[in-house]
Amino acid sequence: MAGASDKARFYLEQYVPELQEYERKEIFTREGISSITSKRSDFEHTLNARGSKPSDYARYATYEMNLDSLRKKRYRATKKFPGDMGLWMQYIHFCQKEKANKKLARVFTKVLRLKPREWGLWVLAAKHYAESQGDMSTARSYMQRGLRFCKDEVKLWLEYTRLEMVYLAKLAARRKILGLDEEEKLAQEPQAEEDENMLALPTITAEDIDPDARKGIEEVDDDALKRLASAPALSGAIPIAIFDAAMKQFSNGAHEAEEFFDLCTSFTQVPSTMRILQHILDHMQEHTMNCAETAICTAKLSLLNVEAESASFPLVLGQTLSGLKERQNNLPNKAIPKLAEKAIELYLPYLELDSELDEDVTMVLQATIRRYVRLLAEQTSTRLQDPMAAFEERLRKEGRDADARVVEDYRSAMYLG
Repeated sequence: MAGASDKARFYLEQYVPELQEYERKEIFTREGISSITSKRSDFEHTLNARGSKPSDYARYATYEMNLDSLRKKRYRATKKFPGDMGLWMQYIHFCQKEKANKKLARVFTKVLRLKPREWGLWVLAAKHYAESQGDMSTARSYMQRGLRFCKDEVKLWLEYTRLEMVYLAKLAARRKILGLDEEEKLAQEPQAEEDENMLALPTITAEDIDPDARKGIEEVDDDALKRLASAPALSGAIPIAIFDAAMKQFSNGAHEAEEFFDLCTSFTQVPSTMRILQHILDHMQEHTMNCAETAICTAKLSLLNVEAESASFPLVLGQTLSGLKERQNNLPNKAIPKLAEKAIELYLPYLELDSELDEDVTMVLQATIRRYVRLLAEQTSTRLQDPMAAFEERLRKEGRDADARVVEDYRSAMYLG
């Protein structure tokens, strides 16, 4: 009997790498893998014991075939219920985990034919090609086609911009590792041309310079990166072209422009970020000068990359405060609550650095926030809705309970004072 147990244990050990792979790729849960192990153990002990029968082998084979078929059932389900997005998403995630890239390409083609208005699917497909395949040309193609069907979805425009900024960040990181940053300067790019259906974007990338670049950013050689430095793509032309096209689509909306601005500010490691931000701000100042979003973006750009503990921060802070106060005088009354909210959100994070800030700077920030809290509270008495309460509620919904409490404390202190 001991010999049978040893044989069973030997065969079970052969399955360990497979089961570990199932768990790593989350094909089965840990509980499911325990159940598989238990079932296989029963079968192996039965087969290796005296008196095993052909039917025992047949049952074991049937069990293994059924186990393998579990992974394929999602595909059959999508064929039977093609309109069920949940099933499609399960199948897409399964293909991604299995690294079944050819199958995944076919899945994206099928589901996007069925659901062309699902903007998130276009993003998912584009990110797959950009991140997993290192193929920016195909990724851009998906984004461009998605915009033909979902041009009224601002989130898709933003995700397209994010895709391009991530790509620029990877190129910048690679160039920094190779020490190329200080060797070359970026060339000026041409203006993007208009097209009825597709965005006309500068499309020179590492792929155009080096065919092997389709393998991924890490594969781009030194010479290719040096040549790429003078290409329009690296100097921010593509994000700028996307922004310009989006502004035409959304009638130069200040809110949408600020969303683009805020997205790009998170990519400080990209050399062309400041140029892109300045372009967005110039557009806002031309088309939406008397809007709270334009005023606050002007302040944000001034403070960007200025460390709070640096010697230059007090001067820059003073300039932004003066600029906001001046712009406030030119805003219509209906824009004042929005400006107050955005100013509070802009300056609150600096108070969290209280121990690192100069005492005078801390006092100025506290006085500034008090002033904008008071300004927002003053609007409450003249409106049917309470802007202050709505602001605090929004902060909580965004998971910023600490900020909401700080605002509430300032509001309470104002009334007590």
